Amino acid sequence: MLDKKSDKEIEILRAGGHILGNIRDQLAKAVKVGVTGLDLDILAEKLVKEAGGKPSFKGYHGFPNAVCVSVNQTVVHGIPNNIAFAEGDLVGIDIGMEYQGFFTDTATTVAIGKIDPKAEKLLKATKKALEIGLSQVSPDGHIGDIGKAIEKYIKPFGFGIVRDLAGHGVGRAVHEDPMIPHYDPGKKLDKMFPGLVIAIEPMINLGTHDVVVDQDNWSVNSADDSLTAHFEHTVVVTKDGCEILT
Repeated sequence: MLDKKSDKEIEILRAGGHILGNIRDQLAKAVKVGVTGLDLDILAEKLVKEAGGKPSFKGYHGFPNAVCVSVNQTVVHGIPNNIAFAEGDLVGIDIGMEYQGFFTDTATTVAIGKIDPKAEKLLKATKKALEIGLSQVSPDGHIGDIGKAIEKYIKPFGFGIVRDLAGHGVGRAVHEDPMIPHYDPGKKLDKMFPGLVIAIEPMINLGTHDVVVDQDNWSVNSADDSLTAHFEHTVVVTKDGCEILT
């Protein structure tokens, strides 16, 4: 069952989302050659706690860190480690926060220095795919519209839209209904309505859409080891369309 958030609850989510968006941007600026995922994790936890929040991923189903750091062929759920970032890396940062009892979620992918033209194309296309997905959010629309529009945009590039992972409802918990595919599901799915809070997060591979879970039981990698990108916003459906909270 889909959950409608009250105006007061949306106010809290708006405040928390604004803080989390700023934290995401600070983490993105910290990504440089020689920095490690663990450096980002320490910074993320510090910033979240200073803002009066709690890192919502830490301890979630046993995840050990405050932030997911996914490098190159790792799509999502990368466990931060002490391997230094290098020139040409694509670094995905995915972070969630609980603020005054409510949850928001956001992600970005950062390129370090000069990157391969194909990687640049992937990065721009994935960022645009998120914008296109967001443009489909309205009280007149259905959840299936989001993935349908994203697939229509991505298909000509020949990139793989990850199918085994999806966007989701968010707010009272880290993950809520509905599940939001980023590809065309072939059906309308649930109707959207004002007060519905969702996280849209296209994950796009340079190669096929197939993914495998790493031996650490968390990191999700592209099956063909191709580069990947991931962008995410938490949004609320409004009477006119949507408002980005993060």
